Amino acid sequence: MRIAQILDKIDSGDIALPEFQRGYVWTRDQVRGFFQSLYRSYPIGGFLTWGTKAESTQTRGGRIDRDGTVNLLLDGQQRVTTLYGVTRGRPPHFFEGNPATLTGLHFNLDTETFEFYAPAKMKDNPLWLDVTSLLRNGLSTYLQAVNQMADGDTEVMSAYIERLNRITQIMEREVHIDEVTGEDKTIDVVVEIFNRVNSGGTKLSKGDLALAAICASWPEARPTMNEALTTWSAAGFDFKLDWLLRNVNVVLTGEAQFSKLSEVGVPAFRTGLKATIDSVDYMLNALGGRLGLDHGRVLGGRGAFPVMSRLLHIHDGRFPDGTTRDRLFYWYVHSFLWGRHTGATETALNQDLQALDDGGVDLLIDVLRRSHGGRLQVSPDDFAGASMGSRFYPLLYMLTRVHGAQDLDSGVPLRDGMLGRLNSLQVHHIFPKARLRAYGYSRAEINAVANFCFLTQDTNLRVGAKNPAEYLPEITMRMPGALESQWIPVEPELWRIENYLEFLAARRELLSYAANDFLDALHNGPAPVDFVSPSRSGLPRTAVEVAEPTSFDDVPGLAALLQEVQEAGFAAPDLDSEVVDPSTGEAIAIATAYWPHGLQEEVGGSVVLAIDTTPAEQAAMEASDYRVFHSADALRRYVRNMRAEHAST
Repeated sequence: MRIAQILDKIDSGDIALPEFQRGYVWTRDQVRGFFQSLYRSYPIGGFLTWGTKAESTQTRGGRIDRDGTVNLLLDGQQRVTTLYGVTRGRPPHFFEGNPATLTGLHFNLDTETFEFYAPAKMKDNPLWLDVTSLLRNGLSTYLQAVNQMADGDTEVMSAYIERLNRITQIMEREVHIDEVTGEDKTIDVVVEIFNRVNSGGTKLSKGDLALAAICASWPEARPTMNEALTTWSAAGFDFKLDWLLRNVNVVLTGEAQFSKLSEVGVPAFRTGLKATIDSVDYMLNALGGRLGLDHGRVLGGRGAFPVMSRLLHIHDGRFPDGTTRDRLFYWYVHSFLWGRHTGATETALNQDLQALDDGGVDLLIDVLRRSHGGRLQVSPDDFAGASMGSRFYPLLYMLTRVHGAQDLDSGVPLRDGMLGRLNSLQVHHIFPKARLRAYGYSRAEINAVANFCFLTQDTNLRVGAKNPAEYLPEITMRMPGALESQWIPVEPELWRIENYLEFLAARRELLSYAANDFLDALHNGPAPVDFVSPSRSGLPRTAVEVAEPTSFDDVPGLAALLQEVQEAGFAAPDLDSEVVDPSTGEAIAIATAYWPHGLQEEVGGSVVLAIDTTPAEQAAMEASDYRVFHSADALRRYVRNMRAEHAST
């Protein structure tokens, strides 16, 4: 079948995308490389469709409103979407992804290369032609311009016209289509076929299939969920669709397995989804107000949310009292500190849900305590982790917020929503990185959580890279109590660079005391008498921005690497992020940069840039199938190889 016919069949609804297909994941490099292959007449592979009854089929973008059969695309989504988007100048109706990936493709008549629009290179340069315009309007609209560029040279003009013709003839290219048909081809059989032919990508999860079944009867399910995810993202919290679906599943069934959703009818799902979205809004407000966890970087323990959503569902969407709320938050904080839900998700969730149903929050806490050796206490050594990726970084932020820690220069309690251009919160290294590095301390020691505190931007600029032995005495004189409010040791001998490790040990002691005091108060109560139920009407705030130090000046080549990753259209990494053992949830190492879903979302395995690792950490990451790099340059070469592969596709 000709490519032009395939695109026409998408417009008519004869070819569609099955609901279980994931979104568009190609990068601009892959789009450019694909068109280069088409231009050179390289093989681009065939397509695989599933012929099924239109009236009983739910497709991405809505049900097909006609009789007869429809061909659902099982293999070739990325190629077909690319062809449609570049040719039509807009994505197809079933598109889920970044539309910018498909816009602005240009072709150079002299070099015969495809690139995306770059003003500095292409503006006012007639040799760069818009591919979409050429495919939509045809060769004839460019003949006059080609004649002017050839400037009377018939050989050049002939070459230009031949090149443009090769592009327009892409639409006439024949592509082979295999079709899966037959009464025996049930959805389960087709999904098995899909997973086999898409062996290079991410397999469909149970959540994908559960959502596909729901969307078959209620097409608005996915858009409704995506709208909620967008709202939370605007408020500073980025969640995945599977995460929301897990919350809905638990609210409706009381169990973690997605297979349980097959027993839930559409009316119940619609009601449960709305209740779950309201509960997440309510919970985020409560966590921000009670614990100060007001943005995504400090929101640990997302895997615990289904349990908390279930509790709210049991109590008609609200906390019954302040004691229940505080004890639930006691459980929540300890659950993310000890990685309760980062391993075998369904197993841990089912244990917790059973405990919640059998004995409420108290039994929930007992189960967690038994799983952690019978004791829930924070020790000084727990604050020995390094960087913002440590689980104890959110705890430090939480303590700063709930105790009203003071800004070191102004003495004003640090809180969200502080007014003024220079009053946003920033992470500050008490001992400046440059001075510690010059003295010979390791990167892990420099970026220890116990070396962090939070300041306003104005104070951070004033302090800069001063020696603690110089600026801390001044703060002690000007703002009595400010150091103590941030659990900074007040003994002057600990402020000297040579005593840095002793300073860290002393501050870890202070932080552990503060953490246990607060967490014990959550558990033992009494709850504050001014307990007010958070609003259920949604998130009233905008995202809280906490500027955090990057690793750019610690890791040579990191800035250039991240720039190249961005230009390639690959996923943005988590910086200074904890890498865990997927089977146990135990922390393995702190990565400088971490791509949990691969450099290209949903394609390939997890990628880790870890500069300082022990042999044990290296072995653990390799055993967990992480692809590990130890320098930005090594990972940059890998990125370039991937880009080259995409360009030659």
